[in-house]
Amino acid sequence: MNQPHPRHPATHLEPAVHRRTYALAAATAATAAAALTLALVPHPAAAQPTPVTSDFNADGYADLAVGVPDATVNGKAKAGYVNLLWGGPKGLGRHGSIRVSQATAEVPGTPEAGDRFGASVALEDLSGDGDAELIVGAPGEDVDGRGTDAGAVTVVGGAKSGTGPGSTALTGPSAKSAYGWSVAAADLTGDGGRDLVVGGRDKVVVRAAVNNGEDLVVTTVLATPMGGRAPLLATGDFTADGTDDLALAYHTINAPYTRSHVRLWSWDPAEQRMANTWNSDNGAASALAAGDFDGDGLDDLALGECREIADENIDDPCGPESYAKGGGIHIEYGDENGSFGYRSQTLNQDTVGVYGVAEDGDRFGASLAVLDWNRDGRDDLIAGAPGEAIGTRGAAGAATLLLGHTSGIVDPFGEATSVQYHQDRPRVPGAAEPNDAFGAAVATGDYDKDGTPDAAVGAPGENANSGGVWIFPKTSVTNSYALTPKNLALPSPTTALAYGRYVSSH
Repeated sequence: MNQPHPRHPATHLEPAVHRRTYALAAATAATAAAALTLALVPHPAAAQPTPVTSDFNADGYADLAVGVPDATVNGKAKAGYVNLLWGGPKGLGRHGSIRVSQATAEVPGTPEAGDRFGASVALEDLSGDGDAELIVGAPGEDVDGRGTDAGAVTVVGGAKSGTGPGSTALTGPSAKSAYGWSVAAADLTGDGGRDLVVGGRDKVVVRAAVNNGEDLVVTTVLATPMGGRAPLLATGDFTADGTDDLALAYHTINAPYTRSHVRLWSWDPAEQRMANTWNSDNGAASALAAGDFDGDGLDDLALGECREIADENIDDPCGPESYAKGGGIHIEYGDENGSFGYRSQTLNQDTVGVYGVAEDGDRFGASLAVLDWNRDGRDDLIAGAPGEAIGTRGAAGAATLLLGHTSGIVDPFGEATSVQYHQDRPRVPGAAEPNDAFGAAVATGDYDKDGTPDAAVGAPGENANSGGVWIFPKTSVTNSYALTPKNLALPSPTTALAYGRYVSSH
């Protein structure tokens, strides 16, 4: 059973002022009886709001994409769909939603068993028109002439009602390539356009626009055994040169040997390919997120559930080994001289100020999302812990908001400031139950456009794996509510949809 750390009283989050929303990068213990207000003063020189980039239906509000790859479509098991939840003045999901699948008229392809359309999702303004496109991975897609499970990535245009035209952006080159296990988008070439990053089985590629957008180049970032799981992707200007870079993490266990890597890649314009610029070996992670956690104007990289899994002689790739218990969050900080990672921090649930106690299997940091909740110019971090026990209910799950300080997520005294969310907290709907996996996915966005970022937390194990997404307006438990397949009137709401396992606002 986890309890709040004795040096950090139980709190609830009650922001009273408007604050900046920070766009997402990339994709949680019983509370004390008394709750105190966490009083935080916004920084007077806060940056201006970041433009909304996840507005699919062109109404000016951020939207949320929920991938449901295990859903049956047109009688085809695990054909999959994406549920787009509309933002609006009443909050996310209270203004309707639509389902997008390969049965949607504007979307290429046909629903087939095992396509797993929606296994990765992202909302990005690829066209530069101010509205988001939906990027969807279908790693189980069969491609004519290439075999089963070659995989595909589809881009669907936004529209004020329904969907705009869709197209296949990339397909896997051979059977079991599983293109679409992970997706991301950023301006990697520095030409002002958005480039597409696709993760598949043992491979990551970039589809980049070059020559002033006249040509498309598909170039391999890395091809190597990745342990039979989706490579982790995040983007940010980690090299401080004004152009986005790609962070890539993967690990293998006895396949054929155990190894793990976190690497940075930057675009080489002369070679028209991605070049490896920074490496950290032996540190396996379950999530990556980019943000400016110390407010110095430089992008930092957070590694969620970071742990050593290979050669113990390599020096602390995830910080002190003791922090790996229960899941550690390791942060590599940007450097104005380009020496990324020269400074780092590590924390877990045994860090002073972090809710809970580090216990094996908590999976603290298994999902990450970035926001500037208190508008102080420093990014904050939401970390999911889907394995967290709430009382005696194993893997009920929780999520924790970690606030940024001048020195980063950990203050100069080695302490953190946090707020925790789970289903047995007062004002949070639902009861914590074994294997709910609350916190398996997290996302943020200003869904009601009130100037304060909101949080969305997935619990795919809820209701016998039907799943759900919990919405925290203003990232507060006050007025929080749950969106489930049943109250969203989705098909087959009581089956194992695992709704909430894959979410993305950006």
